[in-house]
Amino acid sequence: MNRTLIPVLLAGGKGERFWPLSRKDRPKQFLSLDGSGKSLLQETADRLLNIAKGWEGLWVCTSRQLADGVLQQLPQLPQSNLLAEPEGRDTAPAVAWTTLKIAQREGQDRAIGFFPADHWIADREAFVQTINAATQLAASNDEAAIVILGVKPAYPATGYGYIEQGQQTGIFAGLPVYKVKRFTEKPDEKTAAEFIATGSFSWNSGMFIFRAGVLLEEMSKHAPAIVTLLRSRGEAAYSQLPKISIDYALMEKTDLAYVLPADFGWDDLGDWNALSRLLQGDKPNLELTEHVGMDTKGAILYDTDAEGVIVTIGMSDVVVVRDGKVTLLVKKDRTQEIKKVLAMLKNDPKFEHLL
Repeated sequence: MNRTLIPVLLAGGKGERFWPLSRKDRPKQFLSLDGSGKSLLQETADRLLNIAKGWEGLWVCTSRQLADGVLQQLPQLPQSNLLAEPEGRDTAPAVAWTTLKIAQREGQDRAIGFFPADHWIADREAFVQTINAATQLAASNDEAAIVILGVKPAYPATGYGYIEQGQQTGIFAGLPVYKVKRFTEKPDEKTAAEFIATGSFSWNSGMFIFRAGVLLEEMSKHAPAIVTLLRSRGEAAYSQLPKISIDYALMEKTDLAYVLPADFGWDDLGDWNALSRLLQGDKPNLELTEHVGMDTKGAILYDTDAEGVIVTIGMSDVVVVRDGKVTLLVKKDRTQEIKKVLAMLKNDPKFEHLL
């Protein structure tokens, strides 16, 4: 059996909470948010290339609307390794369709890993060690397993799912692996703090590894409509597929879920506040543009105009983003509501060009 992992980048997200910088044709994964010059998609591909043993072993699943942009950003990616969904139906259909395609080419025993293309990873060496450990378990013939990469919680986050560790099942590449006892989706802050205090919970990173045949068999049990339709009709079935995440469709139902807790420095870059966590340090503000401020603290300031300047007086804990003809001003504790504003804009045709 070929134990080399095939990494798949999930690159179909919209990144709406990074609007107005993130747009329909320029979503978060196409952006360089840290000033490195590389987009999040390119950074993710770089992290996984050695594991994939080159571009021939790397796959991307995205939307039709973004497929050309993916190839522009990753020109060395073989076009046959790019799958473009006709419409977004969340992660369960994306994972099932991609796994079916890889299994047809590589066989049922091939190990596959799915990785969101818009996350931040601090320690690449620890990240690779964690993937190698998960692959050892998932690719083993001894036991069928779907391995989730857990992340050691840094604070009682309420925007992440939590995974409770059950019985330890072994050590792989120096890291312990546990059966999943339960999933809890986005608890309140008090519950999250209680989870962390036990030392038995990880954040759900949305990264998981399995053998193709194991995943397809489990989805046939727990989400049969998805697999049946995709087997019979391929991408033409998309309009009939349920819109559901892989967590709800499979991971919370299967008995084959394992969690591998890791500490490689991770953030899902869910909204503008993530940039403060990663880049601000001990500075009073995060200034990603020219800024002249008076009595301003805790602000995030971003302008796509290299010659622009943002001026603030008496501001605190706000996000100010200017991109072309759009300026966003929002309190940091309300950035999750950006999606609600976008829903309002979508209802008015005169704002279509701003989405």
